[in-house]
Amino acid sequence: MEKLLKLAAAVCTTAALTGCTFGASIDTLMTPPKLGLEQEQIYTKLTDSLGASNISLKYPKSGKYLSAFIIEDIDGDGGNEAIVFYERRNHSADENPLRINILDKEGGRWRSVVDDAVFGSELEEVMISKLGSNDRINIIIGTSLINRSEKNVYIYNYANGILENPTFSESYSFIGVSDLDNDGENEFLRLKGASNGEPAAAEAYKLDSEGMYHKLAQSLSGSFTDFDSISYGMVGSRKGLYIDAVSGTGYVQSDIVYMDEKGMEKVFQTPEESARTIRPAGCMSFDVDGDGSIEIPIQTTAPGYEAKGESEQLRLTDWMQVTDDYRLEKRYTSYYSVNNGYIFIFPEKWVGKVSVMRDIVNDEIVFCKYSDEGMGRELLRIFCAEDLPSREDRISGGYMLMHTKGEASYLAFIPADNDPDGLSITAGDAAIGFRTRD
Repeated sequence: MEKLLKLAAAVCTTAALTGCTFGASIDTLMTPPKLGLEQEQIYTKLTDSLGASNISLKYPKSGKYLSAFIIEDIDGDGGNEAIVFYERRNHSADENPLRINILDKEGGRWRSVVDDAVFGSELEEVMISKLGSNDRINIIIGTSLINRSEKNVYIYNYANGILENPTFSESYSFIGVSDLDNDGENEFLRLKGASNGEPAAAEAYKLDSEGMYHKLAQSLSGSFTDFDSISYGMVGSRKGLYIDAVSGTGYVQSDIVYMDEKGMEKVFQTPEESARTIRPAGCMSFDVDGDGSIEIPIQTTAPGYEAKGESEQLRLTDWMQVTDDYRLEKRYTSYYSVNNGYIFIFPEKWVGKVSVMRDIVNDEIVFCKYSDEGMGRELLRIFCAEDLPSREDRISGGYMLMHTKGEASYLAFIPADNDPDGLSITAGDAAIGFRTRD
């Protein structure tokens, strides 16, 4: 709980927390809005040669680069080149519509030096990075077919005005670049789902000074064919890859891989260990306390609901962290509302003594003292208001604003009492325990 106190002190001084909103998805835009001067020059040069009516720009759907224009030094000459992805509208039936154009500056003016097809229909992600001990700068392009169910990754090298043939080409479910073994050099990471009798696997590729890829691989702990969430965090004293994989309809489970002197390793040595983390979809792993280590949510039946049917049960969520000897250890107990997107971490004094119930009439979650006699007095209520009138109505009734996210407002109410059992909390305690996933 000390970590939570430090984190709360850094981000808030009162119970009212500010939130954030999300803008429109950039990949839905067909032409670039409000281009900068340099981008405008690049776009003009491109359309002068191809015709503005003949092309539509393509935007990566995820990753660092979300623009159709990527301006970076991709050949190591100290000057920037421009990469533009676009689609031809008037392409022939046997021609791939997705294309890459590379422009370079000559005499202070942009000129197109490469125009080539890229296999695939949609642009998923672009990464630009050195890999391993090799000095070359790699252009890593993930693409998919129209239905986005089949993804492929290609690694290119651009040098001396030439875009060379891909040095790497494989299907993938996830790709990334990270220094997973902390040796100061990046590895290329690839996850592939189980198919044709081959297990799901995590792979790390090192690129040596001669341009050869060296693969380290580790099979995963389930027959995963799809992945919901991927994140980096500490695994004990090492950096690891936390994988939330689809585990049957409506469920996910976690696997964790890392690198050491022996190669690619995993935390869960048996499928049964990984299966302990199965929970409903949407209940994703993340760094709940901001300490650099990812926590895995594992659900348990809330006290008082053990005898009820599964559809009537309310659940608490334990957040599990990997220890230095690669075991899962419980760090926090919480209530996790996946539908409303918030988490309330229990104060230590609540663990084993407090349960939750749903107030259907007021659409609120109520935290109550729990004992062998059943539910006791109320300690806290949390309400998610979806519009301004609902928010203002609750505030006028004594609720405090905890957080806003887009149109949603999260509010809490703490009943006044004389704390006969030591379980009451303050507004500051509520602020410390409250989290959202934004």
